[in-house]
Amino acid sequence: MPGSVSGDTAAAAEWRSLSEIPLLAGLSDNQLRTLWDDSLARGYPAGHALRNAGDPASHLVLLLRGRVAATATTRSGRVVRFGQWAGPCALDKVAVIDGHGHTATLTSLTPCSVRMLPRDRFLNVIDDAPSVRRHVLRVLASQARSHQEKITITATMPAEARLAAWLLNEAASDARGCISLPGTQQVLADLLGVTRVTVNRALSRLRRDGLIEVNRHTITILAPELLELRTHG
Repeated sequence: MPGSVSGDTAAAAEWRSLSEIPLLAGLSDNQLRTLWDDSLARGYPAGHALRNAGDPASHLVLLLRGRVAATATTRSGRVVRFGQWAGPCALDKVAVIDGHGHTATLTSLTPCSVRMLPRDRFLNVIDDAPSVRRHVLRVLASQARSHQEKITITATMPAEARLAAWLLNEAASDARGCISLPGTQQVLADLLGVTRVTVNRALSRLRRDGLIEVNRHTITILAPELLELRTHG
């Protein structure tokens, strides 16, 4: 059942999984145990909205397992996809820290296991421990810088260069150079800020030139050095 409380039979050991979340990596074991006890377990099937844009950010969403996409809808009805995240990580931290509504709709791409940490408990930890506060600020600053770089790339690079850069970035964590597509070509188009037709044409060119192999749900990079050249437009 979406959003239902899951069993906590292994909670005594599972609290350590919070230490794998970059935002909480600076906390002591005692602090992690306390946050685990204060948070609620939730399970979501694929395709379910964990939070909607504008919803009150009353809890910090701690994604332990699964993948989540963040999207927003413009006034004209166009869906803008900001990206996708895989657990373990904390989602939409800015909304929780500034107290305003969620900045995007968070939708599960796969079955997800999360902990919902009350906002005041998270803020208390930041306020009580200067070292934790510095760590949180470093994480947020690093992510803000990375986000700005992605915006710059999206705004200035041709479509094929954007696609090539995205493929190389996604393949960096897989020794085989194999990438799982984030849903349909329309989803990938939203992520890159172009149309589905444009993505289809760019994929076809890269495949025709022998740089990638495209299967139904995956792309394999065959010539990373040559693909790198395509990122220069």
